[in-house]
Amino acid sequence: MKKELLFSVTKKDLTITYFSGTGGGGQHRNRHKNCVRIIHKDSGAISTGQSSKEKQANMKEAFKGLVKHPKFKIWHTMKINEIIEGKNIEERVEELMKPENLKIEGRGACGVWCSCPECLP
Repeated sequence: MKKELLFSVTKKDLTITYFSGTGGGGQHRNRHKNCVRIIHKDSGAISTGQSSKEKQANMKEAFKGLVKHPKFKIWHTMKINEIIEGKNIEERVEELMKPENLKIEGRGACGVWCSCPECLP
């Protein structure tokens, strides 16, 4: 099965900030802005990379953390479904809430849970 690119996440979708690290690593780590924080605007997922002294290694760590973040995963799944089905989440909910898709049950006169119209008050 051939994979197809449905959409891409670009730098415009992210807020990338650099900050000084704390802890071990000495002067190079504490005085230079080598730590990275990435915020994905659409999903609200936030990931940081600060375990290395190098900016590129921290950037790689932050991107890996972003992809594993639960908020990003939910957003990613919703975006794929929206593209494949051609409907956003609101349209899908409206479709599923139509009367023909609902089952109404209640405890009727017979004393058991059922969905027959004769038993429901």
